[in-house]
Amino acid sequence: MSSRPNRSHQGIEQCNRTASELEQLMNENVDIRVPVLIVGGSLVGLSASVFLGRLGIEHLLVERHRATSTHPRGRGNNVRTMEVFRTAGAEADIRRAASVLADNHGILQAGSLTGDDQEWLFKEIDPGGGIARFSPTGWCLCSQNDLEPVLLKQAREQGGDLRFSTEMQSFDQDPSGVDAVLKNRETGEHISVRADYLVAADGPRSPIREQLRIGRTGPGDLFHNVSITFRSRKLADVLGERRFIVCYLTNPAADGALLPVDNTKDWVFHAPWKPQLGETLEDFTDERCAEHIRTAVGAPDIDVEITGKAPWHAAERVAERYSSGRVFLAGDSAHEMSPTGAFGSNTGIQDAHNLAWKLAAVLKGEAGPGLLDTYEAERLPVARATSARASARSSEHSHPGYSAAPGVGGGKQGGMLGVALGYRYVRGAVLGTDPEQPVVPQGMQLSGEPGSRAPHLWVHQGGERKSTLDLYEQTMVLLTDGADVAWRRAAARVADRLQVRLHAYGIGPGAELEPENGADWAALHGTTAEGAVLVRPDGFVAWRSTGPAADAESTLDEVLTTLLQRS
Repeated sequence: MSSRPNRSHQGIEQCNRTASELEQLMNENVDIRVPVLIVGGSLVGLSASVFLGRLGIEHLLVERHRATSTHPRGRGNNVRTMEVFRTAGAEADIRRAASVLADNHGILQAGSLTGDDQEWLFKEIDPGGGIARFSPTGWCLCSQNDLEPVLLKQAREQGGDLRFSTEMQSFDQDPSGVDAVLKNRETGEHISVRADYLVAADGPRSPIREQLRIGRTGPGDLFHNVSITFRSRKLADVLGERRFIVCYLTNPAADGALLPVDNTKDWVFHAPWKPQLGETLEDFTDERCAEHIRTAVGAPDIDVEITGKAPWHAAERVAERYSSGRVFLAGDSAHEMSPTGAFGSNTGIQDAHNLAWKLAAVLKGEAGPGLLDTYEAERLPVARATSARASARSSEHSHPGYSAAPGVGGGKQGGMLGVALGYRYVRGAVLGTDPEQPVVPQGMQLSGEPGSRAPHLWVHQGGERKSTLDLYEQTMVLLTDGADVAWRRAAARVADRLQVRLHAYGIGPGAELEPENGADWAALHGTTAEGAVLVRPDGFVAWRSTGPAADAESTLDEVLTTLLQRS
């Protein structure tokens, strides 16, 4: 097989090739041509593969490791993440994979598990079932080693080309695409790839981000831990009926965080690590780790069999830019966050969801390339606000090993649900927003405001009960009153003229979508029976009209042309 020469040091942002050189480049033989190349096969890369596959976009994913993660980590999947997995058809399989921890809730803080110094920082993720007002789903505790195989299976079933033990050795781009050289780490074979776009989901030390010379802002490293997996059957007896997500153990002689894997014999302990004081990973011998765990738990006689150790670093950093030319950062390559609240992985998965529909729209000719600029405009402010909240949460919860420096963590950013579900895009592929409003508002404001996640409403369609959120994935969606056909007729004509996928639904008594219990869809969406609400494929409100339009067709034509950067 042929391979391209390594041009990775020529400067990604300065494309100085002549027209003849570009023509020669396009005529060269390559092993693979593909619309999208994804580098990184962890949670974010696999999610990107699932989302692109659902939208019918051919892609290649490469991951340098031999298989998905075997270490239990990144377990908290928030309600917004579960919504996007729900619309992608993966929720049921994920919940089956997570069933062993389905009854674990809350965070316990304790001097030990055998003493009286114990306090629930919170006991229920969703006390009183309040999330049901806003969403058809809820949080899910599914460790990365259980979640990744589910995503991998679905991605491959949808036709994704996913290759493990394969690393990208170099890449370069020009105005029309990206060239990459891949290496199979098992055979040594080199493969040349030509892609329209590259998604960098290659982790916090992202070589792609480094090559693009994209800097990062933020406090930097927050603390360091060694994640220790171990087996202990007697620990379950110590815990009794207590079922937590994590327990912060605060004994000064042996602090750390205890996480159940199966509530019976398999566990994880995060022990503070201080490399700045000269402490090395070799210092964490099996004997030291076992003794540390026994002391932290307060049970000196329990059995502890160490099965694995892995270092990890908590940090707060956000990339200064999310893209360069045809290359886009997603997940940890774009942002690092303190682990409290599991914001980092959730934000990364939602990065992939935002980017996928935009790539699909551009690749299918429905949108102009300018739509891809809105990825950074929307997701970068969310990462900044969320990372500040994650650090603040670590400080609030006194996360073991974390000592907030002055100014780290930001101010109050709102509650967990507001950060997870209530964030909004004040700039980007949205019309009618107030750019001066905060990205994360105080309280939940899911009332159909442009830039916010569209409201959830149970409806019946052809005898099937579904959430309005289930409608948003494949196309733009226009919601109108069932008795008002003007908007829907206009939508059909505009979609045909612009060659854009747009589905218009009538909603109301006796309409295609009939709200459950007579709910007022228009009031919920901040409009009237004469108005309309346009929702993007990712479930965010793109635009709304609170009343009738003098010319619905010309109005929708202008809205879609502007949103999709068609002009």
